[in-house]
Amino acid sequence: MGTKTKFGFAAFVATGLIASAGFAYADAQAQEGTAETVIAPQPEATDAPVFISEEVVQPLPETDETAKIADASDAEPEFAKASSLRELVAEVDAPSTMSPDLECLTGAVYFESRGEPIEGQLAVAQVIINRTESSAFPSDYCGVVTQRAQFSFVKNGRIPSRRSNAGAWERARKIARIAHEGLWNSEARDSLYFHATYVKPRWARTKQARATIKTHVFYR
Repeated sequence: MGTKTKFGFAAFVATGLIASAGFAYADAQAQEGTAETVIAPQPEATDAPVFISEEVVQPLPETDETAKIADASDAEPEFAKASSLRELVAEVDAPSTMSPDLECLTGAVYFESRGEPIEGQLAVAQVIINRTESSAFPSDYCGVVTQRAQFSFVKNGRIPSRRSNAGAWERARKIARIAHEGLWNSEARDSLYFHATYVKPRWARTKQARATIKTHVFYR
């Protein structure tokens, strides 16, 4: 083979190699571009929780203490079902011990109204309770009962201790409890005053009568 022929053949081979390298490079670039375009975008972050199932709230185990509370809330005193005040008085127990304040309320019921029907006795107790809730009177039962010139049975600011009728005293204790605990609505409602039917005090003219029970008239 001549020199020219050898030189021409070498040039031809070199040109082919360069072309092949160029095609390989272009193909690699194309594949790189494709790889970039298929990258999936990342989801945006969110603070909202995603639940894959329903929430389950497990009940706390019941202890002896929680059982007692549940039983107490469901329990209802038998006397709460009383159909009349007389029935309630028969069913309710007199307080086994009484605070000084409840003693004063009981004393007022006994000495002021033991000869009245139980509705009248409850009304007297209700007046005393209403007065403790009014800014015009003392805020406790003893203060109301012993207030000067309010109850005729009070002597020198003291409630008598003599109780001649044990049955009437026991009933007065029950009435005081019923009134104090609000176990029965009194006919006296919001009354703050009362007087006997056989007297006509001047102050009664400026008050509104609420009820008349036997020998007592009750006013607001």
